[in-house]
Amino acid sequence: MTVTIDGRKIGPEHPPYIIAELSANHNGSLERALETIDEAHRRGASAVKLQTYTADTMTIDSDRPEFQLTEGPWAGYKLYNLYQWAQTPFEWHQAMFEHARKLGITVFSTPFDETAVDLLESLNAPAYKIASFEVTDLPLIEYIAKTGKPIIMSTGMANEEEIQEAVDTVRSAGCEELVLLHCISSYPAPMDQANLAQVMELGRRFNAIPGLSDHTLGTTASVAAVALGACLIEKHFTLSRGDKGPDSDFSIEPDELERLCVDTKDAWSSIGQVGYTRQQAEKGNRQFRRSIYFVKDLTAGTIVGESDIRRIRPGSGLDPKFFRDLIGKRLKVDVKYGTPTSWEHFDG
Repeated sequence: MTVTIDGRKIGPEHPPYIIAELSANHNGSLERALETIDEAHRRGASAVKLQTYTADTMTIDSDRPEFQLTEGPWAGYKLYNLYQWAQTPFEWHQAMFEHARKLGITVFSTPFDETAVDLLESLNAPAYKIASFEVTDLPLIEYIAKTGKPIIMSTGMANEEEIQEAVDTVRSAGCEELVLLHCISSYPAPMDQANLAQVMELGRRFNAIPGLSDHTLGTTASVAAVALGACLIEKHFTLSRGDKGPDSDFSIEPDELERLCVDTKDAWSSIGQVGYTRQQAEKGNRQFRRSIYFVKDLTAGTIVGESDIRRIRPGSGLDPKFFRDLIGKRLKVDVKYGTPTSWEHFDG
């Protein structure tokens, strides 16, 4: 099973697909957004992902208590004002798509309403991301799925029934290429609650490509997830956490992104296959296993005693398991000290 985005295959037989999530880390500057795309490409990311919304497509400008944020990294903000700060203006999108394509890095986005999907379709987005908070918005998911493009869907906060409803909606609308991302929707997510065992369960339970949207600090969880079978990793990416953007505190910086790309590929390469075949890298060292050697000068006709042979390195003689079988055998040729044993030395 594979999913293909911009000609790049995503699946267990292919190196991990690494998404640098730009999110709100442009800090209100198109120039910074373009520089972030440059750096993501330079550091080896497979794709850059945007978020496409405005404050008005996300919420309403209300002062009611439920529209106020009182906990987490955005405590003190009203929802409307937070999204005003964090939004990637619709009018920037064409420049960002063109810039990424000129560099040769894939770019796509998370749309948060139908107008965002329409904009992204006009830019020929090669895939769509569905955010954890929108997994229950089945009308939006259906609208996205009807584009026929591959879908990457985060499952943070969703229970099994909600994930099943979203998956059914995607597939009934005609979309067959689906990646499901395990996600802990906490910013940052505590490492001891990362629950990476769920990555492969998502793939198995819903017959989809499994991956991880990682909000933990650092890259350890992402590398571990790849070792467990994640085929795609998404991490928030910023040029500098010191710039204090809306998402900067739980984003990785350029050096970390580069290390993430290298380490996840190494983790994937190390998985291999189940079996007992000797690896190519081991073959040169087989000669240094133990084997049975003569440790005395002996003449033909001698009955070999226990003190005449030893199990030592290297491995040019008979295997150690034959040690007891050789004791009491008669030599048919002379042997010298340090000669590796062979069946040809013995009668019978």
